[in-house]
Amino acid sequence: MMAGSRPKWDISDVDEWGPDDHELGATIPESGNSVLNITGGWRSLLPIIDCEKCDGCLLCYFYCPDASILMEDGKAVGVDLDHCKGCGICAKECPAKAITMVAEKKE
Repeated sequence: MMAGSRPKWDISDVDEWGPDDHELGATIPESGNSVLNITGGWRSLLPIIDCEKCDGCLLCYFYCPDASILMEDGKAVGVDLDHCKGCGICAKECPAKAITMVAEKKE
């Protein structure tokens, strides 16, 4: 962390940084609980789940590298958008084709 009381990820003065002040990009430098690291902002594709098509096989849940598939009564019902990075593994592994990837519109 740079000097001062700024939040750890504050880069508001990036234009003033020298070569020694730059952190690695797109990394989470601390080990620990990933719940504290909101990574969904990296996503460009958004998984959409058709709950009517879901047959409850759980493959999306088991294959998701971010543990982002939300389950209810044994079926996929949504996605934790704070942590989903839009990789599309859930859609690829879904044999019922209940998950489609769409371009996410950022506001």
